[in-house]
Amino acid sequence: MTQTAFRAQIFHLLDDPHVAEEAVVYHRDGLLIIEDGHIRICGPWSECRGLLHRDTRVRHMPDYLIVPGFVDTHIHYPQVDIIAAYGKQLMDWLTTYTFPEEARFSDRKKCQETAGFFLDELLRNGTTTALVFGTVHEVSADVLFEQARARHMRLIAGKVLMDRNAPDNLLDGPDRGQAATERLIRKWHGKDRLGYAITPRFAPTSTPAQLELAGRLKAAHRDVHVHTHMCETKKEIATVAALFPDSQDYLDVYARYGLVGDKTVLAHGIHMGADMCRRIARAGAAVALCPTSNLFMGSGLFNLARLRRYKIRLGLGTDVGGGTSFSQFATMKAAYEVAQLRGTSLGAFEAFYLATLGGARSLGLEKHIGNFEPGKEADFVVLDLSATPLMARRLSVAKDLHETLFALMILGDDRVVSETFVMGQSAYKRRRA
Repeated sequence: MTQTAFRAQIFHLLDDPHVAEEAVVYHRDGLLIIEDGHIRICGPWSECRGLLHRDTRVRHMPDYLIVPGFVDTHIHYPQVDIIAAYGKQLMDWLTTYTFPEEARFSDRKKCQETAGFFLDELLRNGTTTALVFGTVHEVSADVLFEQARARHMRLIAGKVLMDRNAPDNLLDGPDRGQAATERLIRKWHGKDRLGYAITPRFAPTSTPAQLELAGRLKAAHRDVHVHTHMCETKKEIATVAALFPDSQDYLDVYARYGLVGDKTVLAHGIHMGADMCRRIARAGAAVALCPTSNLFMGSGLFNLARLRRYKIRLGLGTDVGGGTSFSQFATMKAAYEVAQLRGTSLGAFEAFYLATLGGARSLGLEKHIGNFEPGKEADFVVLDLSATPLMARRLSVAKDLHETLFALMILGDDRVVSETFVMGQSAYKRRRA
């Protein structure tokens, strides 16, 4: 049995710290022991060192902080090259930037080059698990799965379903995407660390017939995910109301086709009333909060207090390319700022929860990832607490763990990520100047 070990400061969460007082675990002098890609134990050095094998080399990093790998619950890999495109709002942005770019993903070489860069960029930012949109092309998802498998990453993805209100070269054919979706599920779902998500882009680009098909696919493959957008902008909501006049609201459009359940992730969820939140919670669905995208697009400010009140499962999504950064530090910072504007507090412990265990719970992966409980997969990030002169100076006067983490999430970026590990193996290492 292969054993590796890391001695450093270690932080992880056992539960949502907003509701559980004993959720926070921090070891100033901690030991993380990995055996065959899984967590053997995580605890104080003084208590756990006896479990080390005689020949195990311990990497001692007293000035570094180890945290679980970040989880991105909503991101578009084909939009890498349109990140930071001039600020149109959602519907115009899709027409001007997204659809022309996604049309290029019928080409396998384009998919391969972009998927490789995309996955490496996730790892460079400490993200080890993601829920990812492809394009309408089968090859876009096929290539992404290939490359994620080569990197041993946990990844859930799907080809987009669209059969109206988009350019003809981005619409599914007469079978409405059924054959391609079924082939991808058979080929990739459950293989190694990969999972499939049935992926209607959003209600305006799917006919009732396609949403019915998506519901049938979900019923036939109960353990796959459903990944889509909902309630991102008021204009989009008005469009949905016009296209589906018999539905109670946006959520009901998906629910009546069997697409809302405990494997469903709804991206954005900004403009939702209490009744919709209540029904999402009852169904067990999750909402991916995407604050950098919401601010950049001018879409709105999510209501964290309301989502908390109804105990909806929440995770963070970078939403690249509408989102402006692959970094979960940037995403946590923006989430804090949105909460501030809504008169709500988002502390560092809860922000890191959303980026780790909360994200894992949103994807139904908490048995595998999200913290350092024994037996879980060893995905983790080594953070450099002196990555920049300003950060080193600020953290040198931090009074406690919360202040340290809060400064990290406000000042941090990809430079903080010293090394990223996937299944206990180094997948990215930063070269310091």
